Amino acid sequence: MPPSSYRGRFAPSPTGLLHAGSLLAAFASWLLARHAHGQWLVRVEDLDPPREQQGAAAAQLEMLEILGLRSDLPVLWQHARHAAYAAALERLLQAGLAFECHCSRADLAATGGIHRHCVARTRRPDPAIRLRVGGDSIVTFKDGLQGLQRQDVQADVGDFVLRRADGCWAYQLAVVIDDAWQGITDVVRGADLLDSTPRQILLQRALGLATPRYLHLPLLLDADGHKLSKSGASRPLDADHALDALVSTWTMLGQPADALQGIDSLAGVLQAALQHFEPSRLPAIPAIYVAPHNGIVRAAD
Repeated sequence: MPPSSYRGRFAPSPTGLLHAGSLLAAFASWLLARHAHGQWLVRVEDLDPPREQQGAAAAQLEMLEILGLRSDLPVLWQHARHAAYAAALERLLQAGLAFECHCSRADLAATGGIHRHCVARTRRPDPAIRLRVGGDSIVTFKDGLQGLQRQDVQADVGDFVLRRADGCWAYQLAVVIDDAWQGITDVVRGADLLDSTPRQILLQRALGLATPRYLHLPLLLDADGHKLSKSGASRPLDADHALDALVSTWTMLGQPADALQGIDSLAGVLQAALQHFEPSRLPAIPAIYVAPHNGIVRAAD
């Protein structure tokens, strides 16, 4: 395939094994990158040790390899990127765009957790660092699947955390720095992160970084409306059923089932999927209700 400027990525957190929702994001982002004759990268977002599951990152990468979804460049591990996050944070502090915050959750309870000015009753030895969100904080962008989005970040979110009081880097800072450093042009991920995107765009502007295109896929929900990754209906992907899982995910992405009919190998499924993939068929909805059938998650009838 001729090269293009398109560069996408899949960035799981090692808090558990890959599941149907993970596969939806991985397969869709891979298909869109390949359809654009671009690159597809894998990044391990391992910045929250208290939530990480031992061995999960290695198992996630092994499952991607089994599925045939291989990164075009070496996998990036966020735990090796602390210096880059610290340099960006220092730039924001020096410019007066970020500040130390000693507020606890209890301090912010009266404002629903939204920080607009510091109300801390005591000073912490290790304060959090927040981005200063000014009055000009209305962000609009057109999502590739969910359409026009608008959020007043100051009103809805307030000053948001860049480094937590426990010293861990916040997702918002790390994802912005790494998307820019890796040259990501297109972010394809679940709709649970749609609400975070305006914060990331504000941070990109503050740091003078390019804003990629965004496409947020529908969430997979169980029959009770719970996110599948937090539901009892969610099961880790099983290597013995990888083919069925990939075919099921293909149909949940709105693609024609008959395009993969009768294919009995993972390599064959991926090849046929590339030939028949139509981005215009991706479901432009916020959620898909699913149900397990013989261990494989499929769209509910």
